[in-house]
Amino acid sequence: MGGPGSSSSALPDDGFVEVRGSRLAYDVIGGGPGVPVLFIHGGPGGTGCGFTLALDALSRTRPVIVYDQIGSGYSSRIPEDRRDDFTDFGRFLAEIDAIRAELNLEEVHLVGSSWGTAVALEYLLEGASDGVRSVSFVGPYFSTERWLSDTDALIETLSESSQTAIADAVARGEFDTPAFQAADQEFASMYGVRTPRDEIDLVACEIQPAGNSGMYEFMWGPSEFVSTGTLRDYDRISRLPEVQVPTLFVRGEYDEPSDATVAEYQSMIPGARYETIPEAGHGVFVDQPEIFDALLVEFLASVEGG
Repeated sequence: MGGPGSSSSALPDDGFVEVRGSRLAYDVIGGGPGVPVLFIHGGPGGTGCGFTLALDALSRTRPVIVYDQIGSGYSSRIPEDRRDDFTDFGRFLAEIDAIRAELNLEEVHLVGSSWGTAVALEYLLEGASDGVRSVSFVGPYFSTERWLSDTDALIETLSESSQTAIADAVARGEFDTPAFQAADQEFASMYGVRTPRDEIDLVACEIQPAGNSGMYEFMWGPSEFVSTGTLRDYDRISRLPEVQVPTLFVRGEYDEPSDATVAEYQSMIPGARYETIPEAGHGVFVDQPEIFDALLVEFLASVEGG
């Protein structure tokens, strides 16, 4: 992985930790007196490399840990015939415990993005909040049904040809056609990452091993707005009031979860804060890395300042 501010932390720069017989890759970026922060990436099947665009200021205040969940990035791949064994929530929570144990993170801030917000929430709901100073939910996903409701509304803003291609693909259950792939790309360019790919300096992502063990389609489905995987019935909205740590919600102006949805989530956690980042899609830390970076610096400092 690698990124700004590497090697100034008292923690090891990078390495692997074993989780249930597999190797999990992590990277420690920067350093400083603040409580370390652990980033939990999206997907399922994404990697932690995208965060490195938005850690310049944050990594000067504290150690920042990014990692690749099992099945992606530099971590071990999952055998196709054993995906069920590797994609339960218990394994994803064990990854956080393993990193905390390896790096002796008695105190930590959690920052989850997209699918990573569900992992962070489950970690807190499982009673693992000891030492967790705060949680930041970025582009939050706590319910598949709510997510699909929000993305259905966004589909209505796409071109007529894309709307037709999506409706046809859903009706037929065929998502590998050129027309559907073009519609999916139009959606991603408007509501995923809005910055043109040739303007994004993501070397950390380009040099890592390709592939993610098919986790995204197995757990989620063929696209952001079609879910056919193991998460199809996931819903934890009703348990949000159980979160007992300082909480920040972050949403891009053109994010996939709607403003109304995120505002509802915020209202369910006493004292939670909600910030919208302008001119950003779901990948807020790619579209607006400096704003995102500064927001986290300010929020974590406010938590530690009491």
